[in-house]
Amino acid sequence: MTEVDRVGERIEQLLGEFSGEDAELAEDLVHTLLEFYGAGLARIVEVVDRPLLDRLAEDDHIRGLLVLHDLHPRSTHERVTEALDKVRPYLGSHAGDVEFVEIADGVLRLRLQGTCDGCPSSTVTAKYAIERVVREAAPEISDVVVEGVVPEETGPGGRPLLPLVPCPVEVP
Repeated sequence: MTEVDRVGERIEQLLGEFSGEDAELAEDLVHTLLEFYGAGLARIVEVVDRPLLDRLAEDDHIRGLLVLHDLHPRSTHERVTEALDKVRPYLGSHAGDVEFVEIADGVLRLRLQGTCDGCPSSTVTAKYAIERVVREAAPEISDVVVEGVVPEETGPGGRPLLPLVPCPVEVP
């Protein structure tokens, strides 16, 4: 969880403690402050050169603020594509890949390809790896749906079942 996420949760928690007219005033105060700081951040984005802005956007805290105010220099699609490129070597080591399908209403849809598709153990691991890099690069993504992920089957006690695979036996 990023610092921006923690602050956002704390603001939501504090706003939840207000009731009635006080709650409306508190929300109005938060929105006014966000607009004020967002406008200041927008001015900073206007006056700094692009290489500096790109370097600043690499910082987790600054990236979160830029995304919050829709000021990030690269689009969500670009950042997600870059994130997927970071995880592709891992997927490739398992003879797999991931295809970008779409982003709609904050939901990123992807499709696993290759031997990752359909294998419970590798797809779950791949999904977690993909989600981690995507959330770092594009915190505005609310959900990541990866087609080809097979849900883990569970046995007694809720433990995942190991997939049964034929074991070649050499006969002398």
